[in-house]
Amino acid sequence: MGTRWSAILYAPPDADIPALDIALARAVDRVDRQMSTWKPDSDLMRLNAASPGAWVSLPRELMQVLTKGLEIGRLSGGAFDIGVGRLVNAWGFGATGSIPDKEAIQAALRDRLPPTHTVLELDAPGARARKHAQFDLDLSGIAKGFAVDEMMRTVKAFGISDGLVGLDGELEASGTTPDGTPWRIAVEKPDYELRSPLGTIELQDAAVATSGDYRHWIEVGGTRLSHTMDRLRGGPIDNAIASVSVVASSCMEADAWSTALMVLGPTEGRALAEKHGFDALLVERSDGALRQIGIGRIFEAVSSGAPLSGRLLDNLSL
Repeated sequence: MGTRWSAILYAPPDADIPALDIALARAVDRVDRQMSTWKPDSDLMRLNAASPGAWVSLPRELMQVLTKGLEIGRLSGGAFDIGVGRLVNAWGFGATGSIPDKEAIQAALRDRLPPTHTVLELDAPGARARKHAQFDLDLSGIAKGFAVDEMMRTVKAFGISDGLVGLDGELEASGTTPDGTPWRIAVEKPDYELRSPLGTIELQDAAVATSGDYRHWIEVGGTRLSHTMDRLRGGPIDNAIASVSVVASSCMEADAWSTALMVLGPTEGRALAEKHGFDALLVERSDGALRQIGIGRIFEAVSSGAPLSGRLLDNLSL
């Protein structure tokens, strides 16, 4: 998936760490082999290549991610959309090229598609899916979060209850550190040049994901364009949002919702987060400065100017 995974664990003396290391690598590799748009033979690319109306058998994990992706697509009013693969490629963020393709962009603007949750049909009992229109799926806004969930599931299968696993900007914590305190997580400052923390939060049995405009972008005509696609615009988002962090019970949900709020922007994103009771931090670029919008008990003090900090208790649910 173009990045590295990591795990920090406090394991019992009899834990088979070499076997766990192999199992974690296999868990991440399985997600990559099923859901990558950079591997022509991945299961996702088989579905992309299929003709509309043709059923395609898919592995359990991919079906699970597609199901959640369509659900969050509906709940977000189409802001989160897993069918923006053509836009991703057209604007130079996919496997087909690194610069915008003017003709492909014009074609995408001309042939706008309806929300993917209205044109992708899933048959869960049969573990298969079919498209009702010609479009390309891209799971970059949810697959990494799912991979983190799979890593944590693997860790717990080895009898380890205290750990922190991560993949890129997605992290999931289980249990506590040895002194009984939650895991302290840094939220990165959305800076194009430097890597530094904006602040920290504390996680216990929960996950956090951050989406931003400051790591993957292109410059066109002197303007930086984010890799996050807005299906309604037919291209990169343009709403002043620099980053969004979401805390949730699963990393897959945190990953997808952080992308949805990025697309919606500060006003609509805040309204949706408040409607669903999310813990979220929206960081907006405003007049050369960063303005923080905190929602939920973890981040709510941020909007009033307090330092970013917080603590997540057990049993968080969306």
